Amino acid sequence: MAHTLEKADATQYEDVAVTKSDSSSQDDILNEFSPEEIKRIIRKIDMRLVSVVGILYCISLMDRTNLAAANIAGMNVELDLNTKMRYSIVTLVFFTTYVVFQFPSTIVIRYLGPRNHLAAITLMWGAVMIGMGFVQDWQQLAALRIILGILEAGFFPGCVYLLSTWYVRYDMHKRYSVFYFIGSLASALAGILAYGLMQLDGTAGLTGWRWIFILEGVITCVFAIVGYFLIVNFPDSGKVNWKFLSAKELRYIVARVNADRGDANAEPWNLKKFLEGGLDLKVHGFAMIFGLTTTVSYALAYFLPVILRGGMGFSVAKAQCLVAPPYGAAGIVMWLTGAFGDKYHLRGPVIAFNSILAIIGLPLIGWTESVGVRYFGVFLVCIGANGNIPAAMAYQANNIRGHWKRAFCSALLVGWGGLGGIIGSLVFREQDTPQYHPGLWACIASQLLILLMVGALSVKFVGDNRKADRGELVIEDGEREGFRYTL
Repeated sequence: MAHTLEKADATQYEDVAVTKSDSSSQDDILNEFSPEEIKRIIRKIDMRLVSVVGILYCISLMDRTNLAAANIAGMNVELDLNTKMRYSIVTLVFFTTYVVFQFPSTIVIRYLGPRNHLAAITLMWGAVMIGMGFVQDWQQLAALRIILGILEAGFFPGCVYLLSTWYVRYDMHKRYSVFYFIGSLASALAGILAYGLMQLDGTAGLTGWRWIFILEGVITCVFAIVGYFLIVNFPDSGKVNWKFLSAKELRYIVARVNADRGDANAEPWNLKKFLEGGLDLKVHGFAMIFGLTTTVSYALAYFLPVILRGGMGFSVAKAQCLVAPPYGAAGIVMWLTGAFGDKYHLRGPVIAFNSILAIIGLPLIGWTESVGVRYFGVFLVCIGANGNIPAAMAYQANNIRGHWKRAFCSALLVGWGGLGGIIGSLVFREQDTPQYHPGLWACIASQLLILLMVGALSVKFVGDNRKADRGELVIEDGEREGFRYTL
C-alpha cells in the first residue's frame, strides 16, 4: 500500500507551488530535495503516520462496535437486553459523551501533543473494555459505555486533525482512505475474532461474550503502550520521535503545506478564532454530510450481525463471519475512489457516487426475497457508506484554512458523526425483523439528503471560484488570494 501511495504521489508534487507572497527562504527549502527524495520523505510519513494511527483506529472501531458480536453471543440473554429497547439504549449512551467531548479534546491535543494524548486515552479505554467483561447488569454496561464515549471522543477527530497538518490538499483523500481502510479491517475481522473468543465460553467461569470484551481490552492496552513510542507530533512542533525525519526534511514538510494552503504553523490559542469556525455555514454542511453518512455506517456496524442472524436466517457462526467480505470490498473501493478524487481534484462527485451505491443497495436488503440478493445489497451499502467517511473528511479538509478552524471543524465533523451514530443505533428495531423497513427508509433518506447538500455546496463553490477568478472575492479569510474551493 505504501508503494502505491508513493507511485500515486509522483504526479502531485508539481502542484506544490510557492506563491509570490512566500519568502525566498521558503522557496529555497522547497527546492532542497529532488523529486526522488521527496517521494522518499512522503513514503516515510505514510509508513509512520498513516499506518500507526490507522492501526490504533482499527482498535478503536473494534472496541466501539464489538457490542453487536457480544450481543448475539449471549450477552442479550444474560443481561436481558431484549427488554424495552435496552440494547439500543446501551449503544446510544456511548454517543452522548462522545459528541459532547469532541471539542475540548481537539484543543487538548494541541497542548499535550498527539503522542501523549492519543496513547493515554487509548490505554484508559482499554481498561474500560476489560471492565465491560465483568458487568452484572445492563445498567453497569451502559455506565461503562458512557465512560468509553468520553475517552474515545478525542481519538478520531485528533487523528483527522493530525493527518491534515502533514499533507497538502490533494494528498489527503488517499491518506484518509488508507487510514479508514485499516480501521475498517476491524469491522471486517472483528466478527471472526469475536467468534474465536466466544470459544472460551466457560473458561475461568466466564461466558464467551465476556471474553470478547476482556481480551480485546487487553489488546487495546498493549497497542496503546506501543503507540506511545510510534505516534508522531505535529510537523510545526519541530520535534520528531525517534529521528523519524531529519530537521531538514521536517522544514520541507512545513514549507510544502504553507505553499499549498498557508496554515502549517499553529496560531496562538484564541477562543474567538476557534469558535469563529462555527460561523461559516459550509462547515456545518460538511459536518451534516458526515453525520448522515455515519447514520448508515454505524447502523451496519451495530446491527449487521443481527440482520444476518435474524433477518436472513444465518447461524451465529456464519453471521459473525459474513460481516467481513462487505467491509473488505468497501476498503478496496474507497481506496480507488480516493485515488481518483486526488488525481482529478474532485470531492463532491465521489461522495455522490458512493451515496447512489447505498441508495441502490438499501432496497435490495429489505424488499427482495433472495438471501443472495439481500446480501449483495449489504455489499453496496457497506461500500457506499464507508467510502463516504474518508471522502467527507477530504471534502472538508480541502475547503477550509487555518489551524484553529481546522481543529474546530474536525471536532464538529466527528461530533455530527456521533449524532449519526445515535440515529444509527435506533433505526433498526427488533420488532421490524426480518425486513427492517423503517430503518432502511431512514438510511435511504439520509443518502438523498447527502446528494442534496453536495449539490448545494457545489453550486456555491463554482460561484465563489468564478468570483475569485474575476477578483471580486478572496476565499477563506483573505490571507491567500490563490486559494480555490475543491468541488
